[in-house]
Amino acid sequence: MTNSLKRTPLYDLHLSMGARIVEFGGWEMPLQYQGIVAEHQAVRSRVGMFDVSHMGKFSLQGKDILASLQKLVPSNLARLKPGQAQYTVLLNQQGGIIDDVIFYFHGGDRWSVIVNASTTDKDKTWLEQHLNDQLIDRSTEKLLIAVQGKAALQALQPFVKANLQEMARFSHIETEVLGTTSFVARTGYTGEDGCEVAIDIEPGRELWQKLGDAGVTPCGLGCRDTLRLEAGMHLYGQDMDDNTTPLEADLGWLVHLKEKGDFIGRSRLEAQKAEGLPRRLVALEMEGRNIARHDYPIRWNGETIGVITSGTMSPTLGKAIALGYVLSHLADVGQALQVQIRDRDYPAHIVKRPFYKPTP
Repeated sequence: MTNSLKRTPLYDLHLSMGARIVEFGGWEMPLQYQGIVAEHQAVRSRVGMFDVSHMGKFSLQGKDILASLQKLVPSNLARLKPGQAQYTVLLNQQGGIIDDVIFYFHGGDRWSVIVNASTTDKDKTWLEQHLNDQLIDRSTEKLLIAVQGKAALQALQPFVKANLQEMARFSHIETEVLGTTSFVARTGYTGEDGCEVAIDIEPGRELWQKLGDAGVTPCGLGCRDTLRLEAGMHLYGQDMDDNTTPLEADLGWLVHLKEKGDFIGRSRLEAQKAEGLPRRLVALEMEGRNIARHDYPIRWNGETIGVITSGTMSPTLGKAIALGYVLSHLADVGQALQVQIRDRDYPAHIVKRPFYKPTP
């Protein structure tokens, strides 16, 4: 590790819990503690906790800010009522995805947004260019802890004043956590139920320790990746980037052309709607035990027609799964394809996304 890498305020606690630390997006972050599969299974069966404090956290407020935000995303943010959130994407002039983010509406002219760690500086610059000094960077002021799993709400509840069971999915509140006013959102990146808590640093360190003492499994980036892939969730920089439109990335449900006026990238999306897509992101299941990895070629009839963007052996399903881009006319569910692994082609087929859906 180099001294230029950043650390979250929980870094020493990760070391004390036996975390294996790796570089990720300019940060020293825990990859795993007891093991990726064990941590993955803890979230799927019970509850786990993640330090996601490296993500960017911005407050947005000011007169007519909704009108400004509407120009930056393809989704209709005017749909939101106070206490609701919207997953969406920031677009460049070519309709490419600058980042995938979650906007939270607090009421009036108050909003906040959580952005990816590796794109925080890029996103901040882009937002500031379009929001006329209406952005306040809270990234270093708050810890962000995700508590995820079937027992997540029960595990977190003893430390939270509000009744978490009364929160709808993708809602958020301001409430006391360990006696300090904090932000709690019923959102996450694992496919399971749970909450993300933005809290001041010292009470946040206390919360992490109390959750651990209560039996919540600490989890690293390794199982975060396998969990999100099972849930069919994108990873920015792999499954989408500045050269990918949301239509190509199978995020068409975020594009509300009929509900909105002009926004950055709209003309490109309209053209793709009219002309068709050159490629589409699909979910693939391998027919054997061979794992399709990032950048492996996807083939059909002896020709390369796409590329794997994410792939793993699913701990929950016991199958090798992947996401990748293929030519649009070969992107239908059920389509048989092959993935080139070293010098051989191995059979795969397109399936519906997500690969995994939680049971009640």
